[in-house]
Amino acid sequence: MIDLYYWTTPNGHKVTMFLEETGLAYKVIPINIGKGEQFQADFLKVAPNNRIPAMVDHAPKTGGAPISLFESGAMLLYLADKTGKFIPQDERGRAEVLQWLFWQMGGLGPMAGQNHHFKTYAVDKIPYAIDRYVNETNRLYGVLNKRLADREYVAGAYSIADMASYPWIVPYERQGQNLDDFPHLKRWFEAIKAKPATERAYALTAKYNPGHAGVRTEEERRILFGQTASVVR
Repeated sequence: MIDLYYWTTPNGHKVTMFLEETGLAYKVIPINIGKGEQFQADFLKVAPNNRIPAMVDHAPKTGGAPISLFESGAMLLYLADKTGKFIPQDERGRAEVLQWLFWQMGGLGPMAGQNHHFKTYAVDKIPYAIDRYVNETNRLYGVLNKRLADREYVAGAYSIADMASYPWIVPYERQGQNLDDFPHLKRWFEAIKAKPATERAYALTAKYNPGHAGVRTEEERRILFGQTASVVR
């Protein structure tokens, strides 16, 4: 059994997509980040960066004590290795998947996240910051679109690289992007969206965060965007 510390964010959806694809048994432990539950001491023991998702695998592949992990990319890689699924077993295929997984973790996720912040959440609308991140998001969409011009999925077969990137494309309108400008990406996006496992993963939003609409109150804004090192205790 896997304990999944989860909330309805792009990074949270990555892991539920994998778990639903593989049928691994898991228990959701919701961490309402708008209420500051990610700063509770018990959660910090599993996720020292105070961010979701995180997980505890009570049945590691090699046995022994439970293994806890944080960081969504590390979790996807761990689960892929645990199951032998959604990552190639050959060296070259594995390298293809890993470079695109890290591309998402180091590029698409952070840039789209800053896009969301300055375009949607920031009280002060700073044109330079908005343009910077909307444009960089657009560039990254272009990179992904070009990559998908001659292959069905990012690294050939459906993999954790696709699961990592898809949730960050879901809010494309909020990011100021038009999928019609990226036909190969749009085809890929619609194919993943139609997967039953994707539908089941996203159905968790209605269960755990009905009426999901981002940052809704000033208190949520303070909790999500006003923390310092004092919360790491």
